Amino acid sequence: MEVLAGQKHKHLEFTLVAVSELSSPSVPPPSTPVIARFSADSGVAELRFRQDSGFIDGFNVNLGTAQLFKLGPLKSLCISGSSDSNKEEESRDFHSAFEQWQNEDVTQGMHLPNGAISDVKSKFDNKIEPSSAKMYFHYYGQLLHQQNMLQDYVRTGTYYAAVIENRADFTGRVVVDVGAGSGILSLFAAQAGAKHVYAVEASEMAEYARKLIAGNPSLGQRITVIKGKVEEVKLPEKADILISEPMGTLLVNERMLESYIIARDRLLVPKGKMFPSVGRIHMAPFSDEYLFVEIANKTLFWQQQNYYGVDLTALHGSAFQGYFSQPVVDAFDPRLLVSPPMSHVIDFNEAKEEDLYEIDIPLKFVASVGTRVHGLACWFDVLFNGSTVQRWLTTAPGAPTTHWYQIRCVLSQPIYVMTGQEITGQLHMVAHNAQSYTINLTLSAKMWGPGAEQGGIIQSSSCKLDLKEPYYRMSQPQPYTTAQDQQPLQLLQPQDIPIHTDDLEEPKLLQQPLENSGALLQ
Repeated sequence: MEVLAGQKHKHLEFTLVAVSELSSPSVPPPSTPVIARFSADSGVAELRFRQDSGFIDGFNVNLGTAQLFKLGPLKSLCISGSSDSNKEEESRDFHSAFEQWQNEDVTQGMHLPNGAISDVKSKFDNKIEPSSAKMYFHYYGQLLHQQNMLQDYVRTGTYYAAVIENRADFTGRVVVDVGAGSGILSLFAAQAGAKHVYAVEASEMAEYARKLIAGNPSLGQRITVIKGKVEEVKLPEKADILISEPMGTLLVNERMLESYIIARDRLLVPKGKMFPSVGRIHMAPFSDEYLFVEIANKTLFWQQQNYYGVDLTALHGSAFQGYFSQPVVDAFDPRLLVSPPMSHVIDFNEAKEEDLYEIDIPLKFVASVGTRVHGLACWFDVLFNGSTVQRWLTTAPGAPTTHWYQIRCVLSQPIYVMTGQEITGQLHMVAHNAQSYTINLTLSAKMWGPGAEQGGIIQSSSCKLDLKEPYYRMSQPQPYTTAQDQQPLQLLQPQDIPIHTDDLEEPKLLQQPLENSGALLQ
């Protein structure tokens, strides 16, 4: 507000940016400036509002009974009470609702003093860096990126089949689509007979979702798009089933799985269904001389001693470590795997949000061939545990390629193993506020042959990687040959590995036996 020059203390006037009356929400915004005038003409201190030389009816404020709340350096809220009995009843209801809201988890025990603004943040805002969140929602708010996911026919087709083949789970049920994006999964749920679908989307893609859903009126009449984060939105009813595509690279990248679990706790009825319901991270050591040399050769630039008269070699070591701190995202030939894979299971029905802050996976493999191990290869799959049909969505090497591809953590110092030698180690992932993870990997070769049971580690190598900064290689699998007396390693399709409830109560590391454990690249 600006003080108008030349006003006496008795009649102070201020130009307002906006004015509205809470009891009359239909009052249109003023087309000309509104002047707030303090006066005591009638012996009562009043605040009155005038426009075009005339005072606005119904906006008089008795300063003796009013309260002023400072909302910020440029915003204030003036509240004047009423003696109307209905208003008093409404006030009591408001007071009760205010106390209930204040005592909920979202305020984390904070109290809101008179004249102050609550700076309470949601769980998402408390753990995610604002700049990362801004870029994240900007990315998913663009149609070209949604198209990239929609055109991943393995992904989209598997979701469609999982929903339509399990109509019994959706018919007549309330569904919440967590991170709805374009709204495609909401439309699938409506096709399967859902009673109503709430499509929750925090990015600007929510507006596109509304358009797409409106363009399908026979389905759209049962879908409501809600723009907001699942950590914050309030729905008129609980969901019978959650559907979402919360997976990132290595399953957990982007940390949307945490939002999926929060949605389960906030929005899903007890024992409600989740599509998907289980995720698994699969891991196996690999050997790929081509990849290792490719990464190492990138650092040759920093070995120049006369780059326009400048010696760059002082930075070679840092550049070398930098290139090997990037996980490699591409599709690789499964014959590069040195042993059968092992798995880490995350049951979305039971997992806690905090379980995903730090993930520690002990590693143990037996080499199928004598070779040089260059690192750890990882991929994931998820289970749609429908009442009628169980469907798996897999990103395994050798299976049809998805937009997730596979990921490989490459050691800057490879280790050597012989056939039958035990490989141990640890994959330790720590979430950070850029919506990703820091990966710490250690692989070790244990003593082998006679007396191995008394022996320890004979060679070990470690690396630290940032899942947020991968090297998108995106090359197609190289044509690798196998030795004449060896069979290539055959990967089981995920649907061939049933998961039972009892399995999920066991330790999270499950060994997957393979039928033909053959030797690999020499």
